[in-house]
Amino acid sequence: MKSALRTATALPLVALSLSLLASPAMAQGTSEEAATADDAAPGDIVVTAQKRKESLQSVPLAVSVLSGERLADASRPSIETAAQMVPSLNFLKSGTTLNQTIFLRGVGTATFSIAGEPSVSTVVDGVVYSRSGEAFSDMVDVAQIEVLRGPQGTLFGKNASAGVVNITTQMPRQELGGSIEASYFEGNEVRVKGSVNAPVGTNSAVRLTGFYGEYDGNIQNTFTGNKVNGYKHYGARGQFLYEPSNDLRVYLAADYYKNDDDCCADIIATGPLTGAGVPSTSLAFGVLPAPAGAKTRAVNQNLVTATKEQGWGVSGQVDFSLGNHTLTSITAYRGWDNTEIRDGDWLPMAYVGFNQLHDNGPQTSTTFSQELRLTSPADQTVSYVLGAYYSRAESERTFTRVVTACTAAVGAPTGVLIPCGSVNANPSTVSTGSATFGSVFNNFAAFGQVTLKFGEDGRGRIVGGLRYTNDKLSVFHSRVSSATPAAAPGIQPNFDQGVYNQYLVLVAGGTAPNTAAGLAVTSSNGIPYRTETSNDNLSGKAAIQYDFSPDMMGYLSYARGYKGPAYNVFFNLASTGTNVIEPETSDSVELGIKNTLAGGKLTLNIAVFYAKYQNFQANNPDLVATVVVTRFTNAGSVSTRGLELDWNYRPSRNTTLSGGLALTDAHVDQFKAAPGAAPTAIIPSGTKLGYAPTWKGSLALDQRFVTGKTFDVGLGISTNFQSAQLSLFAPDPVQRQLGTIPGYMLVNMSVSVMDVDSKWKLSLQVRNLFDKAYPAAIINGGVSGSYRYQIPRDADRYWGVSARVSF
Repeated sequence: MKSALRTATALPLVALSLSLLASPAMAQGTSEEAATADDAAPGDIVVTAQKRKESLQSVPLAVSVLSGERLADASRPSIETAAQMVPSLNFLKSGTTLNQTIFLRGVGTATFSIAGEPSVSTVVDGVVYSRSGEAFSDMVDVAQIEVLRGPQGTLFGKNASAGVVNITTQMPRQELGGSIEASYFEGNEVRVKGSVNAPVGTNSAVRLTGFYGEYDGNIQNTFTGNKVNGYKHYGARGQFLYEPSNDLRVYLAADYYKNDDDCCADIIATGPLTGAGVPSTSLAFGVLPAPAGAKTRAVNQNLVTATKEQGWGVSGQVDFSLGNHTLTSITAYRGWDNTEIRDGDWLPMAYVGFNQLHDNGPQTSTTFSQELRLTSPADQTVSYVLGAYYSRAESERTFTRVVTACTAAVGAPTGVLIPCGSVNANPSTVSTGSATFGSVFNNFAAFGQVTLKFGEDGRGRIVGGLRYTNDKLSVFHSRVSSATPAAAPGIQPNFDQGVYNQYLVLVAGGTAPNTAAGLAVTSSNGIPYRTETSNDNLSGKAAIQYDFSPDMMGYLSYARGYKGPAYNVFFNLASTGTNVIEPETSDSVELGIKNTLAGGKLTLNIAVFYAKYQNFQANNPDLVATVVVTRFTNAGSVSTRGLELDWNYRPSRNTTLSGGLALTDAHVDQFKAAPGAAPTAIIPSGTKLGYAPTWKGSLALDQRFVTGKTFDVGLGISTNFQSAQLSLFAPDPVQRQLGTIPGYMLVNMSVSVMDVDSKWKLSLQVRNLFDKAYPAAIINGGVSGSYRYQIPRDADRYWGVSARVSF
């Protein structure tokens, strides 16, 4: 666990404010410096947070930097793991990667809609991932991760209204070498990865990386007798770098991965409950594993919840010198396919009074993006980055739901659970609903950021930036249903253009919207419903920073964030839910100080921030076709404010102590009910936002003991803790209470042996040393009013061994 939560919070503290920042140095979307960040002194870490290579300590914004080696030493390198190491970063775990979400400073967009976009952008080697789900696969051959906190839309676009996770991978180098690593973890988890780097002639190099991993899972399915919530992943990445001169650099990359996960089943973690949260009784619990809260590790489900996923992409980056400027072009095309298979009744079969609900929803997605950027030299009075960006993201999904139900036969016994298909049950009815729906996002933007030096030796800098954005969004939807909601809970009747047109006629004639939606079903014509919207926006930022000394920089910044319009397009879309979800905007202020102490061995960065979001796009629990779902809406205005500290101390080459602390208050300012929802569907002002713990922190120690022999010994200890956080962002106070994840602390430890040149390394690690059980998510709507939990791998103590050889 060689480490370094190399963090730097650029939000200065008022009492300490005003500090240093070196002028921007030219950078590409990829960074060779990032590849050596593990060996850099804390004060020398390089980032690309402003589209050029700069010292972390000179960037006037809050950035946490996580080294690739620290991430690789985790049991599974992923954003979920990174969230344990970066205090301001939080992660919503769901039954499928399609619905998982990243949060920064308590702000993120959790939605099941195919026509909604994330608030936190993920960028890999300069390529923006348009869907948050694409970011949740394995991270292999990573050089470093930069977590940019607060609105970053000026340089990174509309999906960065809450922040950016900027990932750089290891670059091809002009030398022959490589590595191979194998790991085994308790629970029959196996991981293998390897990379080879080779020069090709005198001016180019290639790098090939491959990985494979599988895991049985941490939950026992008593129906099948097997473990679930495991995975099988494999993939490869190829890179080519051509640098014939200082005036030309060509970088090409291609990657492919495939994931086959029997994950992630919801466990029924509580007993049956009334709407008031009072324990009740239910016959269904006679066939369910005994609920034990966060310690529950079993399900009894006849359909294995699973995610089948594959992704691939090709990209090319060309950097060309135009005089003393650099012109950069980044072109990318990515494909992403995701199939969700879900047991939505959480029982082993259908029973009288307990319907069986099974889902299957394959989705295909493609994204084309093109960015052009002109970067001036950094070492001049006025420096700048100018650019243009275009992307087109298309997604289509076919979602099918099958509901099996039955009633008790005449003379059937009472007070017992009656299986459908038994002699005491009438013949079962099977209802189906199948919907095909999709979206196309077209985005064009022009942007620029200028830095003006002033004062003695350019110790002061004024930074200003603007971004013009044009969004166009079109959607379609068509559903065919075999039953009414009363006959098949969870399935709405037909919906298409004919239904919607008749709905408009009925509403115009004075019929109430909810009534009109039901009456219009008879006008179904099978033609997909279509609609579209567009929006123009001007956002930007302004900052002033000053170097009080070579080792201290302070800054004050303002940023205007923007996230484009959306629609709530999902399986059970009805005429009453076709409204446009208006663009989300934010205003953010940061004050920060960055200190480089002890001759560059220690960095201490402090930031305070405040941000207010208008037309906040969020999910709100709702009842659709008598089944609990979440409705994607403009939820009103919310705000977040807080204090962040990041430190990284490396007193010697063999010792690193790093960590961070975040104090966050993210809450509702004024909530508004979704269109057509009950007036009581209001989340009270002051309610905490979901996945926004008040306190969260991390601390890591990495120590290498030089023995003077043929090998050295390493010791790694890390801990992360957080206070309670809300998982159920709902109007009902009972749901919020039962949907709150209690605070917890995790401790991880590793011992390793390596040769003096680090050519080989053998490690033993224990995750969750004190075996602290916790849920990653809590959801209502389980069997008989129970609550469902998502239990992550790290909610149990487990050990692992790994061996790595470099050549």
